Amino acid sequence: MHIKDKFIAAIDIGTTKIVATVGQINENGKLKIMGMSKTPSKGVKRGVVLNIEETVNAIARTVQDVQDQSEVLFSDVFVGIAGQHIRSIKNRGYINRESTDIEIKHEDIKNLIADMYKIPVDIGEEIIHVLPQSFIVDNETGVKNPIGMSGRRLEGNFHIVIGQIASAKNITRCINRVGLKVNSLVLEPLASAEAVLTEDEKEAGVALIDIGGGTTDVAVYYDNIIRHTAVIPFGGNVITKDIKEGCSILLRQAESLKTQFGSALGDLAPEDKVVTIPGISGREPKEISFKSLAYIIQSRMEEIIDAVMFEIENSDYMDKLSAGIVITGGGSMLKHLSQLMKFRVGMDVRIGFPHEHLASDSVEEINQPMYSTSVGLLLKGLEYLQDNQRSEQKQEKQPVDNNEQPEKEEDENSDKSTETKQRKNILDSLKKTITDIFEERDASM
Repeated sequence: MHIKDKFIAAIDIGTTKIVATVGQINENGKLKIMGMSKTPSKGVKRGVVLNIEETVNAIARTVQDVQDQSEVLFSDVFVGIAGQHIRSIKNRGYINRESTDIEIKHEDIKNLIADMYKIPVDIGEEIIHVLPQSFIVDNETGVKNPIGMSGRRLEGNFHIVIGQIASAKNITRCINRVGLKVNSLVLEPLASAEAVLTEDEKEAGVALIDIGGGTTDVAVYYDNIIRHTAVIPFGGNVITKDIKEGCSILLRQAESLKTQFGSALGDLAPEDKVVTIPGISGREPKEISFKSLAYIIQSRMEEIIDAVMFEIENSDYMDKLSAGIVITGGGSMLKHLSQLMKFRVGMDVRIGFPHEHLASDSVEEINQPMYSTSVGLLLKGLEYLQDNQRSEQKQEKQPVDNNEQPEKEEDENSDKSTETKQRKNILDSLKKTITDIFEERDASM
């Protein structure tokens, strides 16, 4: 089946919501979203599945809904993974090649990446992604794509993402119990980056910040290469809890206050405006000023920004982010957040919408920052399928090369038979000469 005729499905298992999407590549190479469904997430905390039963029920509902919408039945999905257990390291590997006359091929890079999956990690952890950054061919450094070059020693610098085995297995178990198969687990900041960042931003240097309900994901790009990834274990939910405790109201009321009237900058909030919250069980209603609400949000948001900047500094690319920062996710829709972040970090800031690769006739609701990860998972799924298709095509061509071997054998056999004939002719000639000599001798006697 051609890649354009294939449907791609993805499930984003978040702390606040579970989103299922299904899409297809159109004739212009854009992603058309055929259906999208979301349902509240109750069994997930900070990106980690804690209640299998509740998570399975939520996934089953959203999958059924998206299949009814799109009229597409799918059996395998791409799933995002995040959580505070995610960490990343840098590592270098190398292989020594047999000959410098043979060009470096895609298989050499695959072998190098396969070796990286074998490096030792802590007990209970596994390697989720191995992301090439640059290569060294013999003494030639800074090579982005070594395919086609000649060299005896091929080295590679890699960014390796590591996570807990138990967390990954719990996600897979939830998907399997709905009757689906996990095609691949994708790190959520990588998926979000695929959806909202442009190629120019990745080249110039940019930091993506995906503010979700339970986690804030960070991905740093420079020169079109992923340089750093991190998952910070708090997001929009901690702001909601601060409002709940600071104003002594219910959690659902705090969430409504945050999304409808909240601001990330206390100085810009009006002093004379208040919002009235109904009292609990007939008690007196409460009046909360916009300014007080904004200062509660700002104080917590500044802590999140500081944690993000700590990760960006750890990447060693703080001074190379010419394109600044792109914020996305549900938390990015908070009023005045981009202004606060720009004031706090001194960089250009924009809000990232996942419309970069979307077809115009996609489901309209999908073009929101909160769905960036979902769109990115579909794009990463497409990339995965294309790589598999290329590998299958190479394998199909392989037997053609094998058929050439018998011809070589035939040539070798014919060469051997010719050599044998020549030897036989020489022996016959020598035998005839000796016979003639003895016959002449007998005649003379």
